[in-house]
Formats: sequence, structure tokens, C-alpha cells
Amino acid sequence: MRKIKVGLIQQSNTADIKANLMNLAKSIEACAIHGAQLIVLQELHNSLYFCQTENPNLFDLAEPIPGPSTGFYSELAAANKVVLVTSLFEKRAPGLYHNTAVVFDRDGSIAGKYRKMHIPDDPAYYEKFYFTPGDIGFKPIQTSLGKLGVLVCWDQWYPEAARLMALNGAELLIYPTAIGWESNDTDNEKARQLNAWIISQRAHAVANGLPVISVNRVGHEPDPSGQTNGILFWGNSFVAGPQGEFLAQAGNDHAENMVVEIDMERSENVRRWWPFLRDRRIDEFEGLTKRFLD
Repeated sequence: MRKIKVGLIQQSNTADIKANLMNLAKSIEACAIHGAQLIVLQELHNSLYFCQTENPNLFDLAEPIPGPSTGFYSELAAANKVVLVTSLFEKRAPGLYHNTAVVFDRDGSIAGKYRKMHIPDDPAYYEKFYFTPGDIGFKPIQTSLGKLGVLVCWDQWYPEAARLMALNGAELLIYPTAIGWESNDTDNEKARQLNAWIISQRAHAVANGLPVISVNRVGHEPDPSGQTNGILFWGNSFVAGPQGEFLAQAGNDHAENMVVEIDMERSENVRRWWPFLRDRRIDEFEGLTKRFLD
């Protein structure tokens, strides 16, 4: 049987970027010691989630790829002999920036990257100010452990993105994430939001017969403008199997590392039992390329 161990690093960040990096390095090493072969980090893990405000000075956080951060994570991947999924603020050219996942193979080489395709623009999530939508497409990244369908945060609400990764041969769906509650939301509303987030991703697992790995940040990050009470990132990082079953789930109020074993052969059996790909009516799906059908 083909099984791999996956490490999920759910971290609470501060304004001290160096300290965040050192904490990530320790957590990567700890996951590797416990047998992790693939390690996934949360969205924009180097810093605070800076998109709560629109501040031109924060473009200084962006880096070229390759650059200092890719050098740092390349060394960590090689030293710990792991495939590592990172999430970086990419400076592609003057005035052109992306929210980019970079995947390193076990020898430290860059296996590939994915530029976030769906960019939100909501209160406290002003990402359209910072990020240009990706132009690489929904293409899995080939690594020594298999083909990784890496998507990023807001992408996780779109079944089309997961489907295209699956149709391109992804063996896992992976979502580095930064999502949380606004403190004024009621407890009932908070529960609805969290459950919708989990259900959507478990549905991608079921619909495509693939395991899903979702890694969210955790902890409170204040709004620098003071206009809101900031974001309480809800954690709950999890791994679901190809029938949507929970294989592991973190808590919602503290930093946490998990190492989870995934049976990579199970997808084949699930797709035989539930042949959704076989029964797709691709001859009737043309409307999916339209914004709306009047």
C-alpha cells in the first residue's frame, strides 16, 4: 500500500517576521522527526495577515521568486528531506504582485508554484489591492511524492477549481488558508461560517474522490486601522479522506502541529465505487463558462 505522512502547521503569527520564520523552522523539523514526508504551511505564513487594510507601504513585504524566502524554505526542505508547501507574497515585476504557493521537493529544489486565482475583496480581506489574479491555471505540481493540487484560501469555495485540479491528475487537494471571524459576529453566525468552510472542502473531497488538506492560521490579529476589532483566525486545520471523512482536525484556539497518514491508494477504490468522473455530462456543461445564464 502507498501511504504518506503529512504534517500540518497551524501557527499563530506576530509582527516579528524573524520569530515567525524561526517558529516555522522548529515546527517543520518537529513534523519531520515524527515522520512527515509532506508538510503544508498556512497562507502568507511569514507575517501577519496584512490585507486587513489597504496600505501601499506593505508591498515592501513582497519578494521575488526565487528570493530570500525561497532560499530559506529550500534549505529547510532539503535538511528535513520533506516536500514543503509554502505561501508567499510574490513580487513578479514593479507594480505586479501575486499570492503564490511555492512547493519544494525533498532535495530543496522548487518543484513548482501556483498563483492564487480567486482574489477576495471583502471587509478586512482587501486582497484585490495587493494581488493580481493568477495566470498559471489549475495545474498540479509534480513532486517525488506525487501530483499536488495546490490551491489557496478563497479558491476553496469554488468547486470548479478543485475539479480542474482533479481532471489534471492531482492526487491531493491542498489549501493554505487564512480565514477567521469578526468579533461582532454572533456565536450562531460564527458556527455557520466555520461549518460552511469545512463542508465546502469536504465536498471537494467527495466530488473528486481525493484527500483534502486544509491548513488555516489561528489566533487574533488586530486591525491596524482600528476600524474593526481585527480577525480571530479560527484554525480547525484538517485532513479529509476521499469520501469526505475526517482523518484529523486541529482546534480553533491555539497553534498546533499534526502529522497524519494518508492512504494514497484509497482514491482509486472510492472512484470505482462512486464513478462521478465517468458520469459527468460534459456535453451539457458549456454554461459553466458563463458569468450568469439569463
